[in-house]
Amino acid sequence: MSDYTLPPATEQMISDLRRSPGLPLIVEQFQTILQSEHERRQQFYEELQETQKAEFINGEIVMQSPVKMRHSNASENLFTLFKVYIHKHQLGYVGHEKILVTLTRNDYEPDICFFGTAKAQAFTPDQMKFPAPDFVAEVLSRSTEAVDRGIKFEDYALHGVEEYWLVDPVQEFVEQYVLQESIYTLITKSKTGTIDSVAVKGLNIPVRAIFDAGEHISALQAIVMRTAED
Repeated sequence: MSDYTLPPATEQMISDLRRSPGLPLIVEQFQTILQSEHERRQQFYEELQETQKAEFINGEIVMQSPVKMRHSNASENLFTLFKVYIHKHQLGYVGHEKILVTLTRNDYEPDICFFGTAKAQAFTPDQMKFPAPDFVAEVLSRSTEAVDRGIKFEDYALHGVEEYWLVDPVQEFVEQYVLQESIYTLITKSKTGTIDSVAVKGLNIPVRAIFDAGEHISALQAIVMRTAED
C-alpha cells in the first residue's frame, strides 16, 4: 500500500485509532477479518469460471446478473471506440467485461478498462489477474449503481486509476471523473458534446456515439480516418 496515497478522511481515521487505548484489540479483530477474507478470496479464485461474471468485494462473492440490451449496446459501443483508437496508436491494452482487476482487497470485472503501455507491456497471453488500470468505465444498472458509485469509486481512486467514467444507458449521459489529489473530481456530466479522455491521450468521444448506432458508426469512421491521416 505504500504506493498509494490515502484520502484525508482515511488518514484522520488512522490518526484517531492510533490514539485509542484499544488499538491492539482493534488490530487483532481486523487481522482475524482479513485472514478469513483471504481464505474466501483464494476459494473465489479456484472456483471462478470463465463463463461467469463475478467480483470479490469486501469478503463477499458478488455474481452479476445478465444485462439489458441498452446496457450491452452502450458498453460495446464505448469499448469499440476505445479499442480502435488505442490499437491504431499502440497506446496499450483495453479490456471488456471479463478482465479481472485484482486490487489490494477486492477483485472487479469492469465493463471497460485501459492499461497504458507501461503496464500492458508486462502482460502475458495467459494472464488472468490484472493490476489497477489507468482508465475504467462502468455502465450503470439498477443492481450495480450503488457499488459503482460507492466502493468502486473509492477503491479505484485509492489505487490510482487516473480516470473513471460512469455511463447511464437509461438517461443516456456520461460522468467523467479525474483523479486529483487521491480524490475523484467530476470534470464532465453530459448527454451531448464530446468528452476528451485524460488517460488516453488524444481520444475524444462524442457522447451520442455511445448510445446511438448511427452516431457510433460516424464516430468510428472519424477515428479510422483521423488515424489514417496521422
